[in-house]
Amino acid sequence: MTEVLTDPVFSYRRAGRSLRGMAILALVWAALLCLLIVFDAAPMVVAILAVFTLPALWDLIRNPLAGIDLNATHLRWFTGPRDALIALAEVDHIRLDTRLDFSVRASIVLPNGRKIRMPFEATPPHQAFEEALTAQGVTVKRFHFQLLQ
Repeated sequence: MTEVLTDPVFSYRRAGRSLRGMAILALVWAALLCLLIVFDAAPMVVAILAVFTLPALWDLIRNPLAGIDLNATHLRWFTGPRDALIALAEVDHIRLDTRLDFSVRASIVLPNGRKIRMPFEATPPHQAFEEALTAQGVTVKRFHFQLLQ
């Protein structure tokens, strides 16, 4: 990982392992088992469907940590093996896009127009993040429900 920020004014962490994720995975496996036992589905079809749950199971086992740190001079995000450290002086603005599923995606826009997209799993709740960025003098632009950007 890149350098650790000292005295962060805003910090956010999210673990890959969550009760919600475990519950959803258990429900999907229960539905697959129901297909197999109650509806006498072909085992090969159930096995193929079960393969699509393996990435979620792998995240539950690995429990990758994702998050963001913001201090007076830098913004740092990380997720699993990926991370980035950006000086606030190099940021033109932060773009927060609300999607049709009501999730909020964050992009760091540089003065030359280049966008650096923050991974969704490292993106904090948008109200607190926006307040912390504004307190550090970073311009935040909000966009709601745009299909094309």
